[in-house]
Amino acid sequence: MMNIKSGRNIENMADTVELPSRLAILPFKNKVLLPGAIIRIRCTSPTSVKLVEQELWQREEKGMIGILPVRDTAAASETPTVSDSVDQTSKVHGGSSDSNTKVQNDVHWHNRGVAARALHLSRGVEKPSGRVTYIVVLEGLCRFNVQELSTRGTYHTAKISSLEMTKTEMEQVEHDPDFIMLSRQFKATAMELISVLEQKQSTGGRTKVLLETVPVHKLADIFVASFEISFEEQLSMLDSVDAKVRLSKATELVDRHLQSIRVAEKITQKVEGQLSKSQKEFLLRQQMKAIKEELGDNDDEEDDLAALERKMQSAGMPQNTWKLAIREFRRLKKMQPQQPGYSSSRAYLELLSDLPWQKASKEHELYLRAAQERLDNDHYGLVKVKQRIIEYLAVRKLKPDARGPVLCFVGPPGVGKTSLASSIAAALDRKFVRISLGGVKDEADIRGHRRTYIGSMPGRLIDGLKKVAVCNPVMLLDEIDKTGSDVRGDPASALLEVLDPEQNKTFNDHYLNVPFDLSKVIFVATANRAQPIPPPLLDRMEVIELPGYTPEEKLKIAMRHLIPRVLDQHGLSSEFLQIPKAMVQLVIQRYTREAGVRSLERNLAALARAAAVRVAEQEQVVPLSKGVEGLSTPLLENRLVDSAEVEMEVIPMGVNNRDISNTFRITSPLVVDETMVEKVLGPPKFDGRETAERVVTPGICVGLVWTTFGGEVQFVEASTMVGKGELHLTGQLGDVIKESAQIALTWVRARAADLKLTSAEGINLLEGRDIHIHFPAGAIPKDGPSAGVTLVTALVSLFSKRKVRSDTAMTGEMTLRGLVLPVGGIKDKILAAHRYGIKRVILPEKNLKDLVEVPPSVLANLEILLAKRMEDVLEQAFDSGCPWRQNSKL
Repeated sequence: MMNIKSGRNIENMADTVELPSRLAILPFKNKVLLPGAIIRIRCTSPTSVKLVEQELWQREEKGMIGILPVRDTAAASETPTVSDSVDQTSKVHGGSSDSNTKVQNDVHWHNRGVAARALHLSRGVEKPSGRVTYIVVLEGLCRFNVQELSTRGTYHTAKISSLEMTKTEMEQVEHDPDFIMLSRQFKATAMELISVLEQKQSTGGRTKVLLETVPVHKLADIFVASFEISFEEQLSMLDSVDAKVRLSKATELVDRHLQSIRVAEKITQKVEGQLSKSQKEFLLRQQMKAIKEELGDNDDEEDDLAALERKMQSAGMPQNTWKLAIREFRRLKKMQPQQPGYSSSRAYLELLSDLPWQKASKEHELYLRAAQERLDNDHYGLVKVKQRIIEYLAVRKLKPDARGPVLCFVGPPGVGKTSLASSIAAALDRKFVRISLGGVKDEADIRGHRRTYIGSMPGRLIDGLKKVAVCNPVMLLDEIDKTGSDVRGDPASALLEVLDPEQNKTFNDHYLNVPFDLSKVIFVATANRAQPIPPPLLDRMEVIELPGYTPEEKLKIAMRHLIPRVLDQHGLSSEFLQIPKAMVQLVIQRYTREAGVRSLERNLAALARAAAVRVAEQEQVVPLSKGVEGLSTPLLENRLVDSAEVEMEVIPMGVNNRDISNTFRITSPLVVDETMVEKVLGPPKFDGRETAERVVTPGICVGLVWTTFGGEVQFVEASTMVGKGELHLTGQLGDVIKESAQIALTWVRARAADLKLTSAEGINLLEGRDIHIHFPAGAIPKDGPSAGVTLVTALVSLFSKRKVRSDTAMTGEMTLRGLVLPVGGIKDKILAAHRYGIKRVILPEKNLKDLVEVPPSVLANLEILLAKRMEDVLEQAFDSGCPWRQNSKL
């Protein structure tokens, strides 16, 4: 697009300009200023700033400077200035276009420039570094030739000579026939260009006035300056001192610009024609389709829309949904595939067609005995959990459409929560779909996005039903306790509708925007903890706790399930590797302390990998000896050293080498022993002496806590030092456990005399000393009230200077009056004590009922001590009992 600007009045355009003999030079990198053109320059470099300040800013009258084109072969800095300075004075001579430059410091100075007058000058705010920016608007006046280029301070000056024609020379040129012909040709082309641009711009009138009043040789520069042309063409125009040459080049450039505008208009008209053509083709195709239907000449291959319509008809949608779908389908048929909403409308109808509105898994008669066998084969132990599942299946058998509760399996990782849900699906012979909710914070993951959003999609529930293609699968909501909430909504609140049998019959996904029946779906949820689940959501589920396994249960699980699976995953069998029970038990006791069996499985996999390396390194050596293959392997040699028997068979040369491994068998496979276990898994991580080694001084006590990974043993350490009677607590503790420590200290101080911790009543137990209580494993957050009795025992041990029994652990909340209150997680805590080798466990008396859930094999190895008051705990915690109890007034 062309925009012609001129800074001087039209009346003054024909005036000649008187130039001084020397001008300050402002280099113009890779650009050219032509006479009559206007440019805006932003000066930031020290060289250009100094030039503007001395030559333009500090002068009262309008200053004049020279604009000299510069070709910078290196990377250009700011556009109108040159940062490279020229120290020496140089002479620039005229000549051809290629020789009319002077090369200095990779900068090519052109020998011709244009004198320019400042029309506007503004100064920016000075920065803290002292740097100033100037904005200069310059108007090109006339051409000049550089005779000598030198420096003045930081910027350049040049001795120049004007290249402008005198009035006499101009009068002679104007009477030249060639010049007259070129002028007419230029004006005709320029007028044609102005006529084309008048429809797009409002400057046509002013441009026509320029054509009539401004001398044609100056008008050529003005027109060309408004075009976007290359730097070489700009230099060529600047070097056209002769008026006829200048006019000829300008006519060529104006004509080229005119042709480019016409081509652009032609392309625009062609594109508009293509759009109308596509609409015409659509109408013709519709007519052709109608004609073929009348003639009965339809092709076997139907189009996609017809296939989609048939698919919709066979989907079995409810009546209201079908009305919405057919209305959307009619709208889709009227749309072109290129339209923006076509793809989203098509995807919506595809989803409606794919959803299982009425398609369900075939109901088979439930055999409870077979279901019990399936559960026993898949899971060892978990008697209470499996019994609840059988009860659930029995109700389904008697009343298939019964709205049973939503089962929520809560337990530490690795105890089989997810596999239990899969077993329920297998027992019911239904499809299984798992939806992971861990880390979900967007409500749209449950309800879907509204179709008004770009990239919208249905929620995970609808997407899962689409994948399994039945309306009655077993759907597992995994890690339901790990959902979050933010500005995008609360997924747990959205699940209230999903898990409520009275509401999920008309579940409304935002993407579908029609009700969908979820009442036939059997929902099963899993969680590591029940506390993070919102109470309204927890109220809709039946919580079934899955505690950790005992070492005996882990041993049975490893022998029945883990070892066969590990061997199969590593391409081994019992013929290559055998892991005795004793070694599995060693791994359980010395290398794992967890509620589940995942760490145990990883350790068994490490042993299998070590065996796989030994088997894979067997190299068959095949010597050529009269049609007989000899076999030699490092494994055979090792076995022969141990005097083991090896059966070998001579194999003819014609037998394929791939059958060699199937031809010979090693009679004694690799048997894992204690040496191999320690070599592969490293030194034992745990032993039974940990509590005895840590409880060696007064002030240390062993407590039992519950975590998301099951029960754990928690040591509590107390120490005293000179101070001001302050209590220090460390170990990343929560507010509840800090309050328990304050209660414990208050109880001990109030009964210091009765417990013989002070010589007489009224003596401050903390006078002149501070108490520091620390819970080791400081990187793990800890909270809860169950450490109350442990804290009191540790403080009494510290002040009495008597050690607590190292084989005793305890748990329980205490009140300020010394009562021991019940706590939760008893089974997990007792299992943790059993794993650590604890022999005696002190529990609140009201937790006696919880011992029913503990396996008898574990209770047989533990001494359970019940406590009603804090004195009962102290009586059992020390070796010689509590001799001061008889003096207690409680």
